[in-house]
Amino acid sequence: MKWSIITGEYPPERGGLADYSRLVARGLAEAGDDVEVYAPASRDPRIPEPPVIVRNLDDRFGPRALLELNRLLKPRRDGEVLVQYVPQAFGMKGLNLAFALWLYSMRDARISLMFHEVAYPVIRGQPLRHRALAATNRLMALLAARSARRILVSTTAWFDLVRSLARAGTRIEWCPVPSNVAVAAGAGAPEVRKTFAPNGRRLIGHFGTYGPLIVGPLADCIRALAAGKDDRSILLMGRGARRFRDCLLAGSPELSGKVHATGGLSDRDLSRHVATCDLMIQPYPDGVSSRRTSIMLALSHGVPAVTNSGEATEACWKDGAVALCASTRSIAQTAERVLSDEGELRRLRADSRRFYAERFDIRHTIEALRQP
Repeated sequence: MKWSIITGEYPPERGGLADYSRLVARGLAEAGDDVEVYAPASRDPRIPEPPVIVRNLDDRFGPRALLELNRLLKPRRDGEVLVQYVPQAFGMKGLNLAFALWLYSMRDARISLMFHEVAYPVIRGQPLRHRALAATNRLMALLAARSARRILVSTTAWFDLVRSLARAGTRIEWCPVPSNVAVAAGAGAPEVRKTFAPNGRRLIGHFGTYGPLIVGPLADCIRALAAGKDDRSILLMGRGARRFRDCLLAGSPELSGKVHATGGLSDRDLSRHVATCDLMIQPYPDGVSSRRTSIMLALSHGVPAVTNSGEATEACWKDGAVALCASTRSIAQTAERVLSDEGELRRLRADSRRFYAERFDIRHTIEALRQP
């Protein structure tokens, strides 16, 4: 098969979309397919990764880039076009209606559209600029959805919305996002434990980006788990971890020496740090779902995870492979229960690996894409 992948981010750019796009491109190429990727030029030079060919676009899906896409795709119109759709990734602060119109003009091509994000939400009483963004995003999503012969969604929570936007009869499939960090050889490093959790302490980890909707519940959870307890350490990983730790310790200085944060980590080092944790705590404002790569990181490494359900949570998370709470307020209490039960920790280690392999591994994404 011949694939042309359009994405707003690709390494060496950093971010979940970039990592996912490369993971899919490599997976298709390893399956024997001809793969070209079209992405905005990076500030840093791109290292060739044959057999995947990466084409740098002149700008972030402005007029020159769209003309260039027309030229590059013309000899490949007999193949498949895969669009990694995140409205903000196409430039103009998520308001690139021209890109959506261009995509709609390509509706006779064999387009598969992967919705990582659909549109900025409409919320009653939101500021006028947010209403304008939501309305424009919804129009962009409508045009994009109606350009596609097949639509993939990273979470089932978007089925109804996407179905309302797409042409009648369009295939809409659930395509969970896998972990974008491979399990490193010998993951689970003694030196990591010695540094952050010496003398037999439990190591409780969190990986994320520390956005404004989650820092409050996460801080409450950490205080409940660490305050007055000398048998455990907290390890924060991900962009913003050190800033979050510093803010937390400024308000709770008694946690000094118990809460640690890493700087930037390579994928290999991140894998080794995660695999060393005894437990991961992963609260989400809308609940755990199959679009959250941070929970996939824990599952793929077989690390027991405590998380919460919410409006975005799919039914499969109730199967017992994670310790699932009704809300973020229950995470600390559930984590205490899990940490005190060695049998439950062993079960979660085994079940999380099985759950990930059976439902979320990248091979499922590649198989779904290559189906006619």
